[in-house]
Amino acid sequence: MCAALVDGAELSSFVGGPFDVRAVVAGIRPEAKDGFLLDEVPWEHFPQGHRVKEAVHLLHTGGSPAGTGAGVVGGMCANDMRAAAVLAVPFLIRIAADTRHPHRAGALAEASAPARARYFGIASRDELLLRRANTPYDGLCDDYGVEVTGYPAGWSVAAARTAITADTALLQPLLDDPEPAIRINAAYALATATDHEHAIRAGFRTRLAVEPDPVVRAALVLATAEATRAHPHPPTSTWIREQWQDPTQAPEVRLAAAIGWLCLTDQPAPDDLHATVDHLATDERAHALNNLPWIAAAGSSRETGLRRCVRKLLYPKQPDPADCDDPWCPRH
Repeated sequence: MCAALVDGAELSSFVGGPFDVRAVVAGIRPEAKDGFLLDEVPWEHFPQGHRVKEAVHLLHTGGSPAGTGAGVVGGMCANDMRAAAVLAVPFLIRIAADTRHPHRAGALAEASAPARARYFGIASRDELLLRRANTPYDGLCDDYGVEVTGYPAGWSVAAARTAITADTALLQPLLDDPEPAIRINAAYALATATDHEHAIRAGFRTRLAVEPDPVVRAALVLATAEATRAHPHPPTSTWIREQWQDPTQAPEVRLAAAIGWLCLTDQPAPDDLHATVDHLATDERAHALNNLPWIAAAGSSRETGLRRCVRKLLYPKQPDPADCDDPWCPRH
């Protein structure tokens, strides 16, 4: 398909067919997902599909981290190749839901990677927590453009979000998992769902009421804000504002709520928000909040994610630090 597009073929001729990852994901039988019937999935129709299939197989059956294929999906997404990685999403979710699986945390961390694109280093009010423009069903002219292979990136992102939405019933119980990292990444995945938004937001609020870990609480607030940005709900926006204004809330929660609220409104940041964030955004909390994938992705080689968010959200005229364009370098 990618070669044909380069040669001038119309993208519309591939809509709904065997090379449209949205149609392929939607067509995977529930029995194939639950039974890990990987041979039923046409991995070979998408760039590096054989590699993703092998990674899923190794992760499902592997006995040690070195032999599981862990990291392949996330690595491919980081290299801007999502089409084949999307096909792994239903299987990664099922691995994560298996409380006996030794690599479930790694699987869940990768499950939502194909559902996001063009977000590393993003920390402005206009773009942070934003789901970019919906892909025209037969067009390339959206905010995601094309992957390095020439595949329409918006198709991949849409398919991944469809896969996550289809499995919200498996992901929502993970908000109550004993492992904090599982709870954080469950919220991160659920925030990309394209339907059931009221139930998902309610699930975040329900967990927040009993969540003891302040960093996980911050994750639940950011997940609520992301879901609300995609599906506007004024009462929720008001509730998020109340969280950063509440001095009884944990500092991590207040910082997450301030970031979330700024992304949900175009109102000028009030003086009390400036004062709250400037007081609470210590180096120690910047380090703690880097456990949140939203915040970690915003950082650069010279700036933690929290520091970058504060600067971009509240002081957008301040210049970037020098040499801060590599998201893979250690943060300072």
